[in-house]
Amino acid sequence: MRRLAAVVILCGLAGLGTGCGSSPPSRFYTLSGTTASAAAASSLSVAVGPVTIPAAVDRPQMVVSMGPNQVELDEFNRWAAPLGNNISRVVAVNLVALLGTPHVTLFPEMLSAGSDFRVAIEVQRFDSMPGEAAVLDAVWTVRRAKDGKADTGRTTVREAVPEKSIDALVAAHSRAVARLSQDIAAAVQALDRTAR
Repeated sequence: MRRLAAVVILCGLAGLGTGCGSSPPSRFYTLSGTTASAAAASSLSVAVGPVTIPAAVDRPQMVVSMGPNQVELDEFNRWAAPLGNNISRVVAVNLVALLGTPHVTLFPEMLSAGSDFRVAIEVQRFDSMPGEAAVLDAVWTVRRAKDGKADTGRTTVREAVPEKSIDALVAAHSRAVARLSQDIAAAVQALDRTAR
């Protein structure tokens, strides 16, 4: 009798193990930098950060908008790094190309202490709607180090997502961050011109 009970328990455990193993694997995504051609070389130095994002999307899982007041956590599609770090890294990569300078660092790295400009970004919306759009709404401030003069702006972008795939959604978010980077680069260049 004990032997029969042991066999039944082992079969039950094996069945549970098989059921757990059938869930789809998680996929990890990261935003990508722009493929824009490099600007003329410059010696500007820029520190990017901090970047703050809404608490609702500050998690490893992708947060997908299901309606005006409903979101869903996608447990199987995740960000490879914290979203704020992901955005600051891509803005820095984009600024290297847009400003023509290799001197772009992420705050608070030691090298950023002597930067000519500091960029702070507050992301207010980062909406993901597969098959519809990726929405980015961010307020940013570019501050000139030598005299504290600053320029503040807002970038609001709605990038169409023609297909329902997560790859297309992430690509649209990358395009939105590229637009944010262009606005920031223009502000850096304008502040640099008025410093001369």
